Formats: sequence, structure tokens, C-alpha cells
Amino acid sequence: MADASVPGAGGPVGAGGGFSGAAPVPAVPGPVEGPGSGRRPGKRRSIMGTRPWIAALFLLPALILLGALVAYPIGYTVYRSLFNADGDSFVGLKNFGTVFTDHGILTAVRNNAIWVVVAPTVATALGLVFAVLTERVRWGTAFKLIIFMPMAISMLAAGIIFRLVYEQDPSRGVANAVVVAVHDTFTSNSAYPGARPRPDSDLKPSAGGSFTSTSTASVGKSADLPLVGIPQTNLPTSARQARPAAPEPDSVTGTVWLDFRPGGTGKPNVIDPGEKALSGVKVEAVKDGKVIASATSGKDGTYALPAKAAGAQLRLPSSNFSGKYNGINWLGPDLVTPSIIGSYVWMWAGFAMVLIAAGLAGVPRELLEQARVDGAGEWQVFRRITVPLLAPVLVVVMVTLMINVLKIFDLVYIIAPGNTQSNANVLALQLYLSSFGGGDDLGVGSAIGVILLLLVLPVMIFNIRRLRREGRR
Repeated sequence: MADASVPGAGGPVGAGGGFSGAAPVPAVPGPVEGPGSGRRPGKRRSIMGTRPWIAALFLLPALILLGALVAYPIGYTVYRSLFNADGDSFVGLKNFGTVFTDHGILTAVRNNAIWVVVAPTVATALGLVFAVLTERVRWGTAFKLIIFMPMAISMLAAGIIFRLVYEQDPSRGVANAVVVAVHDTFTSNSAYPGARPRPDSDLKPSAGGSFTSTSTASVGKSADLPLVGIPQTNLPTSARQARPAAPEPDSVTGTVWLDFRPGGTGKPNVIDPGEKALSGVKVEAVKDGKVIASATSGKDGTYALPAKAAGAQLRLPSSNFSGKYNGINWLGPDLVTPSIIGSYVWMWAGFAMVLIAAGLAGVPRELLEQARVDGAGEWQVFRRITVPLLAPVLVVVMVTLMINVLKIFDLVYIIAPGNTQSNANVLALQLYLSSFGGGDDLGVGSAIGVILLLLVLPVMIFNIRRLRREGRR
């Protein structure tokens, strides 16, 4: 409805230009475009009232810096990738052909693909789990602080930490210390690692590292099992003098001992004074490939098998001679890449958790409560409501981590030892090795840099488009 108090609004207007009895409203003069207005037609100011050339002048230092630090290096890298190692001969795309035919570089490409798929997925999944679970505990803030704390550590420091964590020696490496402790809890180590029979002995090597007699045992006759290969200093301090086993008519008996005494004055296959008994050695009676009886040597080295062992071969299983368990070779050729990815996840799971927790704080609680009222379980609420609502945040975390792992260098270079560095190789490390780390081929290094740029660009374009779509909402 038009306001009658405004001139020209459609109400009755008096002779004085307003309503009868009302003062006329003075007209507000508008901007006049003309020769005498002081403003040139067609010249517009920006929204902030600043002329475009002034804005460009203020942006010029930033543009120069951006060009010097970003545009020029990219352009020169593309240019340099078309020349040979010395840079004095144009080779076209030959360097790119080298990248896709060299075995070491192809290993780096494969490892980069593993990194891009595994590391962001695991870090994001852990971050999601941590963010959801810590919402329901009192000490959630303290837990988040602990999980996020590795982000305050540089890649260099984290690499040094995990190089020590993955040490093969259990006395130095935390990972193997835990593995060895668990292993030794359920499996006892052999007291005589490295023990073996004499070359001319009746015992011969058999499958699985065990030793089996060529002859068969019989009752009433001693079946002695002499061993060598154990330094006297490695014997238990409680080791006793070996004693010949007394023959028994209803059992197979014998002695297991170290057939050597200091000075080497003893006779082979004879229990001489000063030769020590090997207690705790397992002896098996094997017939037709099956174990029919077993016994363990006593403190004086003697053992006794039941009469049914007669006619069977005697076997000393490999468990008697296995060396001390030293854990897992985390930095070996097979596990070096998963181990380094584990250290990366340790660092970046906290980053994912913080971003996801921020997104989780904006999820409407009414939806979650309504789903529970309707009978949905916690897993259904999590899978069908929480995760879909957090999808934009999860995408942000995944994309950020994907860009980050494409240029991973520090952790691989520091954690992977020299003998397995080629197995853990990634493109960023190969770029360094090809250009400065002994390869001295800046052409191939530049080609790898261009490939890395091409791999990052699709992820960046996807992220930019996603941000624009969100900005238009």
C-alpha cells in the first residue's frame, strides 16, 4: 500500500505540493552527469570506492613475489625438463620416457599410489572415530590434545623418533620390544641356539631345521645324542657334568650333551669328564613320519622314551636350536612403506580429528535424537546420519591429506635405511636423488617435478570447484 505522506505516492496532493495542511517535502537532488558535474561519464569506482589501477598498484608487490616464487619456478621446471642433464641439448620428451621406463622411478610411482590411497583414508577414518568417540567421554578434550600433539612436531623430528621406534634391536626399538615381550610370553626361546651334531654323527639335518638319526632306537641300549657348536660361555651356569644313561629293558634311554671340553682333549661321541649336559632338550621318536613319543633331557642330560619308541628314529626338533626371537624387521623391504605410512598417520590423525570434531559440533542434535527415538541403533545413526552430514568435512580432510602425501619426502628420507630406501622410494625423494643425491640429472629431476605438478592439479581443481559450490549456497 502506498504511503500517502510521500509525494507522488498516489495520494491526494494539495496545491502546495503536499497534503492540505502539511508542509511540502523538499526533493533530494540526485547525481547529475554532465560537463559541469565534475565526474566523467563511464568511469566507475569499485565497491570499496577505490579506482582499479590503485588496487592493482597495491597488489603489484604480492603479484611480483608470487611470480618470482611460484610462476617462474614452474615455468623454468617445465622448460628444463625438455633438456638433457647438462642443460645444453634439447631432448624433448625423452626425460619423461626415462621416468616411465626406469625401474627405480616406477617403484616410486607405485609407492606414491599406495600413499595416496592408504594414508589419507586411514588418517581420516581414525580422525572420524576419535572425533565421534571423544564426544561421549569426560576427558575428551585431554584425549584430543594428546592425539593432536604430534602435529606440533616437525617431519624431521618425527622421522628420527620413528627411526628409533622401528630399530631391529629390541633393547633399542620400542616396536620390537613390545613384539618380543608378547612373543616370549607365549613361546619360550631355545637355550641352545646354533647347536648342531658333528659331521660324522648319526644325527643328520632334516626338514625344518631339525636333526634326525639315521639308525633306529632299541630298548636296553643307550642312544646318545652328542652336539657341538655351543660356546662354553653360552651354557647355563647351572649346567652339570653329563652322565651316561643306564640301559633299561622297558625303555629307550640316552644322553644329550655338549661333546666338547676346554682344550679339545675329549674323544668324539664319548662322554668325557668336564663335558656338560644339555638339559631341557626335547627328543622325539618318529616312525613313518609321525611322532609316537617324546621326552625332555634332565639336568644330567639323560632322557627316557617308552618301549613303543623302539624301532623309531630319534629327532631333535628345531625348537631346541632356534635363535633368540628379535622381533619384526619393520624397515625391511616388505614392511618399510607400511611402517612409514604408520608414522605419517600418527602425525596427521590428530589434524583430521580436529577438523571433523569442528564439523561434528555443527550437526543438529535433533536429527540424531529423532533417529534414536525411531529405533535406530548407534551404528545406524553413525553410518546413515552422522557420516552423510559430515561428508563435506571428510572431503576437505581427504583432499588436504592427498595433496600432502603426493609431496611426502622427509619421513621416507629419514626413516628408510640405505639398504631399503629404494623399496620405500617416492616421487619427491626420487626427484631429489635424480637431481642432487647422486643422479646429477636435472632434466629427469625436472620431469619428475612436472609429473608431480600434474598429479596435484586435478586434486586442487576439485577442491577449488567444491569451495566455489559451497560459496554459492
